Amino acid sequence: MNKREILYLSFIFLVVIFGGDSVNNKNENLIIIMSDEHQAKSLGSVNHPFVKTPNLDKLASNGINFTNAYTPCPICVPARASFATGLPVHKNRLWDNAMPYFGQLPSWGHMLQKKGVPVESIGKLHYRAQDDDDGFDQKHIPMMVYKGVGMVWGSIRREHERKTRDQRMLGKYIGPGTSNYTDYDEAVVSQTINWLENKSKDNNKKAWCLYIGLVAPHFPLVVPQEFYDMYPHETLPETKLNPKDGYIQHPWIKKQKELRNDENDFKNEEERWAAIASYYGLCSFLDYNIGKIIDKVSECEFLDNTTIIYTSDHGDNVGARGLWGKSNMYEESSAIPLIVSNSKIKATRCDTPVSLLDLSETIVDHFGAESPNNGPGESLYDIAKNSFDESRIIFSEYHAASSVSGAYMIRKNKWKYIYYEGFEPELFDLENDPEEINNLSKDPKFLNILNELNRDLQNICDPKETNELAFKDQDAMIERYGGIEEAKKLGANAATPPPKT
Repeated sequence: MNKREILYLSFIFLVVIFGGDSVNNKNENLIIIMSDEHQAKSLGSVNHPFVKTPNLDKLASNGINFTNAYTPCPICVPARASFATGLPVHKNRLWDNAMPYFGQLPSWGHMLQKKGVPVESIGKLHYRAQDDDDGFDQKHIPMMVYKGVGMVWGSIRREHERKTRDQRMLGKYIGPGTSNYTDYDEAVVSQTINWLENKSKDNNKKAWCLYIGLVAPHFPLVVPQEFYDMYPHETLPETKLNPKDGYIQHPWIKKQKELRNDENDFKNEEERWAAIASYYGLCSFLDYNIGKIIDKVSECEFLDNTTIIYTSDHGDNVGARGLWGKSNMYEESSAIPLIVSNSKIKATRCDTPVSLLDLSETIVDHFGAESPNNGPGESLYDIAKNSFDESRIIFSEYHAASSVSGAYMIRKNKWKYIYYEGFEPELFDLENDPEEINNLSKDPKFLNILNELNRDLQNICDPKETNELAFKDQDAMIERYGGIEEAKKLGANAATPPPKT
């Protein structure tokens, strides 16, 4: 069977599955679970060689796996603001971790409220403040930006003005144990279980929407012992493209790393391996917690009339290219898991590129509500009905902490194009080079592709003008806080502290 025949049969299967109103049933409940910093490849269901995620794998076995899903921005606050509004960062102008969403534009939550759909949240939102009208009827133990202002120091991006961290990003301690983040996730799960129990006793059978925000596998890289022990150091592979082995980082990345010297921050090699084991342990800890939620959904007899969507706000480099955390356009950082699951679906996949902007549209489509801001996203339900769309373009951008200029990504068909304002671009063929080893941007054979993707970028935004606008807005915000020296004092140095639970 050739590729064309396989695609056709996949298309027929999806039409059968999604025909009529079988999934986007307005009488069905909807649960959205969003983790933090979960790279797309760290799932058993996508054939990761050693990561253990049995509960997410089971969810995927009754779901559509969107294999090319991306964040609109590889850092928390802008990604979540874009998810809320359905707009790319340069349209909502919430550029970085000091510019949180607070209801200044309509969200998908507002659209559900307008439709009369009960909508609540439990856990991490990374919006501004609990009392803001941001589209939820109730927010339970929400994690918001630090002190309502966020990481203002990270908005200082000009090369001669940038602020170095007072502590290392990954935390003082790395390894087995518990942290305020693991404690918080357990509190979110407990609150969710109580919420589901109470909802099951509610005589009102109106369809509802529940958003659940978990923080794992986000640093600090501390994980309960049983999950840490699942990944013995001697079984873990070395990270790819390590600079110590001769890999040369892109000049834009080098500039960024002047303030985030990740690989050199480890106390010794043993701690570095502990960091890798802890990240994957946190993936399994996340999976364990999601399993507890799904078990309760089943126990409360919601499973047959509830669609569950799982995703993350962005990924994590986990040592690839000598990088940790997120904040760049490589697959480890920008690609995200995305599963749409319910009892009516058998495991299938959709390879068409999608993003969190599409998820925003999916939520309103699920309940027959209006789009919040008529953004570029499409409902995942509609995307999955069709065969692979070679022309669909997914866009991501970054104008946040440590970057000396804007970075932009175009994903189209098998190609990924990364444009850095003021620096040379990168071009990768993800079909033949999924690990992004070979930058093709200087190969004359690919000049036409490079030009085509650059035109696609220019049709979305002018990168130079967008870069200037981001700096202008950030400069104005810094001035409102009293100038650079005052702004340097505002915001957590690393991970946002969770609320007391």
